[in-house]
Amino acid sequence: MNEVLNNILTRRSIRAFKKEQIKDDELEMILKAGIYAPSGMNKQSWQFTVVQNKEKIEALAKVVREELGRDEGYNFYAPPTLIMLSNERDNNNGLADCSCALENIFLMANSLGIGSCWINQLKTICDNKKVRDLLNEFEIPENHIVWGMASIGYPEKPGVEHERKEGIIKYIR
Repeated sequence: MNEVLNNILTRRSIRAFKKEQIKDDELEMILKAGIYAPSGMNKQSWQFTVVQNKEKIEALAKVVREELGRDEGYNFYAPPTLIMLSNERDNNNGLADCSCALENIFLMANSLGIGSCWINQLKTICDNKKVRDLLNEFEIPENHIVWGMASIGYPEKPGVEHERKEGIIKYIR
């Protein structure tokens, strides 16, 4: 099978990570894959913010729990690394740009045996005071929205394969 297709077909969302931090060279490859994603009109107006400080990740998760009324245990699945993708709020392609970059991140991580999970709770609460205060600490510009995050780390257990829906492809020839 084609190795790119195989990587796509074997990628799973991982929701349990080992405590061990991923290697720097692996992180650099994952980030490089992200920044090579397409962006509308090639603006590349995104920012990739990498958080590897456990206390900072927990602080952000706590604020998100409070703002969204999530369960006490919610913590982005306790990843050793959290990559936050933000883009200028007036960029009409910001969400799509960050989504493309996240998929590259997920696929690169999978190819290295590193697990990942898409976290998307911040997009609607970026300007809530407690959230924005933390985003300022992370040096995310005031004019940016965090469109998505990637929890990444070595998998504690394999992800679950889900059936794909049928009948969703239409050919017009």
